[in-house]
Amino acid sequence: MRPVALTIAGSDSGGGAGIQADLKAFSALGVFGTSAITAITAQNTVGVDAVEVLSAAIVRQQIQSVTADFTIAAAKTGMLANAEIIATVADTVRQTGITRLVADTVMVSKSGHRLLAADAETAMRDQLLPLAFIVTPNLPEAEVLTGLRITDLPAMHEAARRLFSLGAKHVLVKGGHLEGQPAVDLFFDGTSFTELSADRIETKSTHGTGCTLSAAIVAYLCRGKSPLEACRSAKQYLTGALKNAEPLGHGHGPVNHFWNCATDISAKP
Repeated sequence: MRPVALTIAGSDSGGGAGIQADLKAFSALGVFGTSAITAITAQNTVGVDAVEVLSAAIVRQQIQSVTADFTIAAAKTGMLANAEIIATVADTVRQTGITRLVADTVMVSKSGHRLLAADAETAMRDQLLPLAFIVTPNLPEAEVLTGLRITDLPAMHEAARRLFSLGAKHVLVKGGHLEGQPAVDLFFDGTSFTELSADRIETKSTHGTGCTLSAAIVAYLCRGKSPLEACRSAKQYLTGALKNAEPLGHGHGPVNHFWNCATDISAKP
């Protein structure tokens, strides 16, 4: 039986990030994807033109409808927009018994558009992180959540410790914003640290990298991997998606979610 994953996030009309990226990654990795949309964005590879946040009530109902019918092997959050939705998602996750939740702490889009209200940062720290099976902040997000300035690997270690102390069971601090080779992410389980390294890929097609990584982690959890191995495999998958990305759009194009799939577009059903 194919495992089922759930993504709770915003919709990206450009198809490179958010719900669209998550569902593509789920499919590419052999997992059936379900979704609860928190916001609709009008965006493309250049930037975000408009955002319309959905009501907390319909976000709750989407999660409840999905979990009433499917057995969710693992879930993730992405863009949650505001404090009310964060509180609603946290409450509904507890009520529906979702235990393997990957929290992708989305705050700002690749183009610099804010996707989380500033007054919601405390709600994310206090209400979402304690529910996180794995939390996956990039360095700017980790700085907001911990109050640290993170410019090197030792600071990433301290940030991971602080994020763990806030309630997350496992922490993956993404080091993509640091310069140089290789690109190093730091995994922490409360006891030991593991550095996950990969070649830094020189490409403009980086839209949706965070969404894709966290969705891949969910997919590998669904397929039975441990938290560390899920993060390791997801980083390898994302590296391939960056290497094989096509120059779509005029800005930061999307990664290639299906680089690992043997497909023939000329094949007939």
